Amino acid sequence: MLAAHADRERAVDVLRAGFSEGRLQQEEYEKRIERAYQARTVGELSLLVADLPQGPSAMHPGPVMGPPMVPVGPPMVPRTFMPVPPPVTNGKAVGAMVCGVVSTMTMGLTGIPAVILGHMAKAEIRRTGEGGEGFALAGLILGWLSVAGWAFFLTIMIIAGVASSSG
Repeated sequence: MLAAHADRERAVDVLRAGFSEGRLQQEEYEKRIERAYQARTVGELSLLVADLPQGPSAMHPGPVMGPPMVPVGPPMVPRTFMPVPPPVTNGKAVGAMVCGVVSTMTMGLTGIPAVILGHMAKAEIRRTGEGGEGFALAGLILGWLSVAGWAFFLTIMIIAGVASSSG
């Protein structure tokens, strides 16, 4: 992704903080600042600050006789360099999996809801990009196994009924 001026400024802030904390020598600091202003992509900027704590500490002036700066709170992390949060898990996918797992305890009664919720969840996940594909698939598999179990049981019962009535 191409870097904006604001991205370059955030990287320079991280470099300034690293220099002020003694993590960079003057020459290295100046080289990195120059490269930051010449960077075309966010990837180039992230490489410049990869070995530094991700952002300057929130500082405020200390007492007159004390140290000039006192750290306050956690360090500020520029948004550009933060990891992307994982997608939200689809609720219907979780419901499908729960219904599928519980179908063994309910003698298959929650198998059909597991199949329905699983198909609905897969469609929503494709449309919205949410997480939970594995949950939806597990619900579908367990739901269909439950439905197949009921179909097998009913087939055996019908065969047994027909055999007992004809003999």
